[in-house]
Amino acid sequence: MPRQPSRRRSYDQYCAAARALDAVGDRWTLLIVRELLAGPRRYTDLHADLPGVSTDVLASRLKDMERDELATRRRLPPPSPAYVYELTDRGRELMPVLRALSGWGASVLDGPRPTDAVRAHWFAIPLLRALDGIAGEGVIGIALDEGEFHVRLGPDGPSYGDGPAPAPDARLRMDAPTCLAVGRGEVSVGEGVRTGRIELSGTGPLGAELAQLD
Repeated sequence: MPRQPSRRRSYDQYCAAARALDAVGDRWTLLIVRELLAGPRRYTDLHADLPGVSTDVLASRLKDMERDELATRRRLPPPSPAYVYELTDRGRELMPVLRALSGWGASVLDGPRPTDAVRAHWFAIPLLRALDGIAGEGVIGIALDEGEFHVRLGPDGPSYGDGPAPAPDARLRMDAPTCLAVGRGEVSVGEGVRTGRIELSGTGPLGAELAQLD
């Protein structure tokens, strides 16, 4: 059965902010973008990493994102029968929006509440600000007690992925409070390494730059 397009809801205001919120202002949409910024994801993976979203709401939001050309759905090559969702170029342009929201929200992110889910890659976006000063390119693996993610540094700016990188140029191991403090700008990567709060491995140029990053 062909998928039916969902009905567009609009603020009906001739305003750039209102038009943007027409596309991404619904509950869960920006968090789906957060997940897809880490790379293509299967529906089941998205549902697993968005605790609390119902299957109906997730399916509806993904349809809306396809309609608004923020995401696309494609089939993986054989032998896998799975489909994945991934961001379009327009969807990836929301990275600065997520970075601004994460920076704004980090100041009130204290310890996790008893009902809070936690995923390691949710710490990636706040951490990107601390890595903006790196001139080199490469891949940094970040290990927390909650799991691993990685950051790719390149000419188009930093991006991130869920899980360990196959062959990172450098690795950082720290606990979640330290990662949050680095993302807030309270502790630099270099300071964390020197004080033992961050364990750095990798002796190449990227590792050396991280050790000196203040």
